[in-house]
Amino acid sequence: MQESTLQPTIHWQTQTPVYRAYGLHNFKKLPQIQKLDNQLIRDIEVVAHVLPFKTNSFVVNELIDWSRVPDDPLFILNFPIRDMLLPHHYERIAQALNQNLPKTQIRELANEIRKELNPHPAGQMQYNVPTYKGVRLHGVQHKYFETVLFFPSQGQTCHAYCSFCFRWPQFVGIEELKFAMREVDLLIGYLQEHPEVTDLLFTGGDPLIMRTKILRTYVEPILKAKIPHLRTIRFGTKAPIYWPYRFLTDPDADDLLRLFEEIIRAGYHVAIMAHFNHIREVEHPDIQKAIARIRQTGAEVRTQSPILRHINDSADVWAAMWREQVRQGMIPYYMFVARDTGAHHFFALPLIQAWEIFRNAYKRVSGLGRTVRGPSMSATPGKVEVLGPATLNGQKVLALRMIQGRNPDWVYRVFFAKWDEQATWLDELQPADNDRFFFEEELEKWVRH
Repeated sequence: MQESTLQPTIHWQTQTPVYRAYGLHNFKKLPQIQKLDNQLIRDIEVVAHVLPFKTNSFVVNELIDWSRVPDDPLFILNFPIRDMLLPHHYERIAQALNQNLPKTQIRELANEIRKELNPHPAGQMQYNVPTYKGVRLHGVQHKYFETVLFFPSQGQTCHAYCSFCFRWPQFVGIEELKFAMREVDLLIGYLQEHPEVTDLLFTGGDPLIMRTKILRTYVEPILKAKIPHLRTIRFGTKAPIYWPYRFLTDPDADDLLRLFEEIIRAGYHVAIMAHFNHIREVEHPDIQKAIARIRQTGAEVRTQSPILRHINDSADVWAAMWREQVRQGMIPYYMFVARDTGAHHFFALPLIQAWEIFRNAYKRVSGLGRTVRGPSMSATPGKVEVLGPATLNGQKVLALRMIQGRNPDWVYRVFFAKWDEQATWLDELQPADNDRFFFEEELEKWVRH
């Protein structure tokens, strides 16, 4: 077997950083928290009974600017705050806590609220989960012909939780809301029966939170199966940002990077789908070192993020992110629209405003940064790109385009919606030139089937 070209880990610090997680049970022990206003601390506690909350020592000590809290974007990215719950939901939990209700009763109340937050947007649970030999694969999604998503059961957590995450149901302990699967043999069988699939995406949670020896139990059988039509293995992850030492000084950091090399030597393209939400993440020196080591293996790093009110709703932030990502050899990939789930009311921007921010950032980067697409909604019919204002029959309308579709024939078709400066999601838009959007009749038949 060809030898690894990976350079040994450089221990630039006298002590290897130790990962420490913080959540509802222990966040008050943080020295930074003890300096905050009592009401803000209480708000974190209330909201964390509904929305998942987990941060860690690196995020707390290296990424958050505590002098700007509660307005710091990376604090908002990690810590649940009052306005992330609707007022009546907040009051229900706050009253339950004030009355010292039993934990089981508070949990039941929280679960009732969670089910009102559209836990599985875009028909993920109903329409994306395939069947193989009569078995429903609850850890697999197959929405687009070319790409299968796989949710390995040991990877259904993260080094820290993003407060906007559309996969928040993975983390709140309600089993029927989870995607997860251990049986890699079923996945392989499904892939072998679907020659249209070229890309396999390991997702979660975060698959790179798994120890490498566990990750290998999923990856190696896929390599040994030698599925002829499979070309690319992707890993959706925020590990380089939330815990860069996963690639630097963790005990199995080198093993993980050698696994990437092995996948590449087996003939596959490896793509790390990295979630960067703010320029400060891209600028941190340890994160830059982690990215450099990943790229040294031959893996490609593509970057993506939703556009989020309170975090990155600025063309300056996006232009700076894309420029710096390109400088480091990464490929800007997607600006997404915040999905209509969880704290959507807090993070969502009108589609028109998202497009304006995208355009103002896009025109300030070179062609190497214009690989990015967006703003894109991952909606029930597919990925819908907002193209901006247009004129149709003398009327101002909003132009849209299908980047991906449940039916491949929908891809790259342009369609028009009535001009709406308040709409934040596809289902809030009305067709401009017909009674229905072009895909709706077929989608309804497909869903009924």
